[in-house]
Amino acid sequence: MRIILNLIWLIFAGFWMALAYVAAGILCCILIVTIPFGIASFRIANYALWPFGRTVVDRRDAGAGSLIGNVIWIIFAGIWLAIGHVLTGIALCITIIGIPLGLANFKLIPISLMPLGKVIVPVDRGTAAYYRP
Repeated sequence: MRIILNLIWLIFAGFWMALAYVAAGILCCILIVTIPFGIASFRIANYALWPFGRTVVDRRDAGAGSLIGNVIWIIFAGIWLAIGHVLTGIALCITIIGIPLGLANFKLIPISLMPLGKVIVPVDRGTAAYYRP
């Protein structure tokens, strides 16, 4: 079922959202100082292509640097990517078949707003090691 959902997702939302993340990542890497944001954006682009079967968890070792970086990210790229997820999610939820895909879009909003200090892991693998204590 995950493969079917991921393939439908790839056609209707994943490819376009991944392109937006790649564009944000390229822009961040061009600006040199924001390379960590670019790397995070490329990670999320991969997740946006194939989200079913994976989840996002907090890293234990994320500190104040992640918080400061996330605030900067929200201002420059995060809000625009989150708006893209909201609009795509609403459009997908209009049809009954698209509701799971719309909900997956809404699931991506928190990581699109604050990507630093997060890890994307398979659902099957134990994720308890990544949670903050």
